[in-house]
Amino acid sequence: MCDMMAYSDYQSIGGYPVQPTWDTTAFLSHQAVRIADSLPSFSWVLTDSGTDVHQTAFQILVSDNPDSLRLDRGTCWNSGVVRSSRSTALSYQGKPLAPATLYYWKIRVWDNLHRGSPFSPVAAFFTGDTLKSYATATYPLEKNDQYPVAIKKVDGFTLADFGRDAFGQLKIRLFSAASDDTVRLCLGEALDAEGHVNAHPGATIRYHRFVLPLMRGWHTYRIRIPTDVRNTRAVAILMPGYIGEVTPFRYAELAGYTHPIAREDFIREAVNYPFDEEASSFVSSDSLLNAVWDLSKYTMKATSFAGTFVDGDRERTPYEADAYINQLGYYAADREYSISRHTLDFLITHANWPTEWILMTPMIAWNDYLYTGDAKAISAHYDALKLKTLTALAGTDGLITTRTGQTPRLLRSLHLTKNDSLTDIVDWPHGGYLKTGQYFGGATDGFVFEPYNTVVNAFYYKSLVTMAAIAGATGHKGDAEEFSRKARRVKLAFQRKFWDRAHKRYVDGIGTDHASLHANMFALAFDLVPVRYRSDVLDFVRSRGMQCSVYGAQFLLEAVYGQGAGGYGLSLLTSRGLRSWYNMLASGSTMTMEAWDESLKSNLDLNHAWGAAPANIIPHYLAGVRPQEPGWSTFLIQPQPGDLTEMRARVPTIRGEVRISYQRHGRGYTLEVTIPGNTTAQVSLPRLPGRLHRVTLDKHGIRVHKVMESLYAGKLGSGTHRFEVSY
Repeated sequence: MCDMMAYSDYQSIGGYPVQPTWDTTAFLSHQAVRIADSLPSFSWVLTDSGTDVHQTAFQILVSDNPDSLRLDRGTCWNSGVVRSSRSTALSYQGKPLAPATLYYWKIRVWDNLHRGSPFSPVAAFFTGDTLKSYATATYPLEKNDQYPVAIKKVDGFTLADFGRDAFGQLKIRLFSAASDDTVRLCLGEALDAEGHVNAHPGATIRYHRFVLPLMRGWHTYRIRIPTDVRNTRAVAILMPGYIGEVTPFRYAELAGYTHPIAREDFIREAVNYPFDEEASSFVSSDSLLNAVWDLSKYTMKATSFAGTFVDGDRERTPYEADAYINQLGYYAADREYSISRHTLDFLITHANWPTEWILMTPMIAWNDYLYTGDAKAISAHYDALKLKTLTALAGTDGLITTRTGQTPRLLRSLHLTKNDSLTDIVDWPHGGYLKTGQYFGGATDGFVFEPYNTVVNAFYYKSLVTMAAIAGATGHKGDAEEFSRKARRVKLAFQRKFWDRAHKRYVDGIGTDHASLHANMFALAFDLVPVRYRSDVLDFVRSRGMQCSVYGAQFLLEAVYGQGAGGYGLSLLTSRGLRSWYNMLASGSTMTMEAWDESLKSNLDLNHAWGAAPANIIPHYLAGVRPQEPGWSTFLIQPQPGDLTEMRARVPTIRGEVRISYQRHGRGYTLEVTIPGNTTAQVSLPRLPGRLHRVTLDKHGIRVHKVMESLYAGKLGSGTHRFEVSY
C-alpha cells in the first residue's frame, strides 16, 4: 500500500476501471489516484504462512524510473537494510517528491529465521498537482454494470428486479418501428400490493417516473436521474461530473412497449467506492444471522456511492454518528481505509449539532490509527481533536453540560455553522406525534433530559480517554497526562452523581430518578461501571431489550459483548421483534434502514449505514477478532459464539487476513485460527456449561485460566493453529 491505497496506480474512465498505464499522460487524462502527501507512507503484508514468522528487517527502494529498480537502485530513496518489525505506515524519507510525477517502488524483508525475501513486484504511484504535509488519497468512484435477476411480464408491463437496491443509473436497450413512439419507465425501491413499482411508497423511499421518446430502430438509452433539492444542498456531498446523478432503486418497470425484451436489455450502472467482495466472509449455523451479516456487509458497499460516508439518500450529508458505525463496518468488510479517513477529514471542519456526535470525533480519529498504525491523521488534526472533547464546557466537578458555556468562540472553534448550537441527542428519533396523530415513544427509552445527563458525560469520559491515547501516540506527553487526569475526575463524579445505590443502576441525569437503557448501556460500553456493579448494570440492560434505535444498537451490543454476554448478544442480532434486523429483511429492504420500522420513524430511508452495526459487531465481537495495538501488531481472538454450533469468519486487517473456524461437537468444540505473519494474537476460548476437561493446542495439552466468560489461552504467532476443548 502507498498512503493506504492498495491500488495506488488505479485509473478509470467515466467510472469504469481501465488497465493502468504507467504514463504521466494517462494519470492526467483519466480519473486516477493521486498521492498528494509530500511524505507518503508505505505498508506491506508478509505472505509467509509459516508458524511464528515475523519480520526483523526491511529495505525499500523508490525511484523516478523503472529501469533503476530493475538494477535494485533507488534514485529517490534507498532505505538500506532497516532492522525493524514495522510493516505499516512507514513514511517516505528520501529526496523531496515533485508534483504530478510518476514514481516506482519495491520492498524486500527479512524474517526471524534470517531468511531474506526477493524484492516485491514494482508498484507505482502518481503525485498530485500540489503536495502537502498532510493529504488523504482516495479512489475515483466506480460503476458496475448489473443485469436483473428476474424479469416478469404482466398486464402490459415488464418488471425488472435487480435483486438488491443500489445507487445508480439505468441504461435500457429498446426497439421502435417508428420515430414517434414513447414508453413509460418507473424506477423505485419498493413494490405495491399489485406488484407494480410503488408510486407512493411513503417515508424517504424513492420512486421516479419517466416518459421516454424512442427513435426508430434499436438504441440504448441512458435515463437521466433528476436532482433532489434536499440532497444537493450546500451541506450535501454532490456526485462528481464523471458519474452524474444517481438514485437508489431495485426495480425498473417498463410500460407501453410491445416488442420482446430480455433481461440483458436492462443495465443498472451501480455506483460505489471500489470494494473487494472477497476480503471478508462470515457463515454460521444460524441462517438468520447469516442473512443479517449479508445485509450489513452489502450496506457497506452500496452506501459508499458518494465516496464519503453519508447519512443515506435523504440528505447525503456526513454525520459523526453515522461515520463511526460506517467506519467500523467498512474496516470489517474490506481491507480499505481511505474512505474512512477522507470522511474524518471532512467532519473535522463540518461538525454537526448533537453534543455526543462532536464527542465521537476523537473516537473516529483513534480508530483510524488503531486499524492502520498510521498516525498522520491524528497528528494533522491534533489541535482540532482536543477541542472536540468539549472540555470548555466542564464544571467544577469535571462533568459537562450544554446549558452553559456555549460561547460563539467555542462554536466557531468546533466548526459549527452560525445557526447551530450543541444539543444533547441521546438517541434518535425522540418521541413525538406521527402524521396519524398517534404519539410514539421514540428511541430514547423515556430518557429524561437534565442539564447534566448521563449519556453526554459517558461520551465525554470516552472522548477524554481516547484523547489521552491520541496525545500519547503523537508525543504530547503533558496533554496525555492532563486528559487522563480529567477522565479520572469525570469517572469519580459520574459515580457520585448518577449512580442509584438503592436500585443499582444509573439514572438519566442529576435531578431525576428515571433510569433508561441508554444511561446504563453507554456507561457499560465506555467502561464507567465499577467491577462490583457490572453484573447489576448488565441485568438492567438486559431487562430493557432493544429500546434504542439502530444507531444505539451499536453501543448496546458493544456493552453486552464487552461483558462476555455473547448469548444475549446473539439473541439481539437474531431477534424477530419489531426492533430487529429480521424486521428490515421481512420488510423487503436489502440495505439496512434508518430505523427499525416506518412506524418508528415516518421519514426513514432504506439505505442508511448507521443501521448496519452487525457489519462490525459480528466479526469484531461475535467472532471476536479486533485490534489491540495500532496497526494490528497485536490483536484479540475472543469468539463469543453463544449457542451457535458452527461459525467461520474471514476478517481483513492491514497486515493480512485472519481466519477462524468454530465447530461444536458432543461435549466440546474445535477452534481453528489462522494468524497472518508479523502479528501476535491473544486468544481467549469460549466457555461452555460444565466442568472443563482438557484443552489442547496443536495436539499438545495447555493450561488456560478464566477471564470473565472466556478461557485465556495465551499469545500465538502466525500460522494455522487448532484448539480442541472438551468438557
